[in-house]
Amino acid sequence: MLDIKNLKVSLEEEDKEILKGVDLSVEAGKVHAIMGPNGSGKSTLSYVLAGRDGYDVTEGSATLDGQDILSMEPEERAAAGLFMAFQYPVEIPGVGNMTFMRTALNAQRKARGEEEMNASDFLKLVREKAKDLQIDPEMLKRPINTGFSGGEKKRNEVLQMSVLQPRMCILDETDSGLDVDAMKLVAKGVNALREQNRGFLVITHYQRLLNHIEPDVVHIMAEGRIVKTGGPELALQVEEEGYEHIKAEMA
Repeated sequence: MLDIKNLKVSLEEEDKEILKGVDLSVEAGKVHAIMGPNGSGKSTLSYVLAGRDGYDVTEGSATLDGQDILSMEPEERAAAGLFMAFQYPVEIPGVGNMTFMRTALNAQRKARGEEEMNASDFLKLVREKAKDLQIDPEMLKRPINTGFSGGEKKRNEVLQMSVLQPRMCILDETDSGLDVDAMKLVAKGVNALREQNRGFLVITHYQRLLNHIEPDVVHIMAEGRIVKTGGPELALQVEEEGYEHIKAEMA
């Protein structure tokens, strides 16, 4: 589903290479996790896939269902089925949560040649999804993430994902800043979306998230490359031994 080959990426302003030849394939129906020390390139990979400015792809490719996503605008990637949940979701004062989600959903439906969802059906859909995530109806009436706690922001990201039903979900350190209860709720929402035609790329530092979102495949990233791939037991090894052991082993 998501196929990345020899991806090399530099910062535009500093001419500094961050990704140094990433190879990664995520199959439909699978959850892949990426772990690695700070500065290894994990978040850069997610930003480049989502289409964030400030990065220069110097070599390699990234395709989603065979489509070259690197040549697309961010909104085109979204319409193609790519979704990214941010480590630090931004606040957008003045833009209502419900208005934002309905606009995003109907923009994607229109781009795919589908009929737009009317207000009544949309309201029913969101209320149902929000209830599962224990999101207070009052949160839905507020501007996006404005005044939200860290846990509320992350649950709101999962709510957006539930509404948009993307093909490929990228979660960039979704567990960052969450207490145990909030993390369990977020993980429950993510697990509810696991199905055969959807893939996940979960970026995290810690095993604790992977206790709740159990991955099929774990990758270790270091110095801009995937240096080791294995099953869920690889994350446990990192938890026990740290990254230096794996880096020394690969060297």
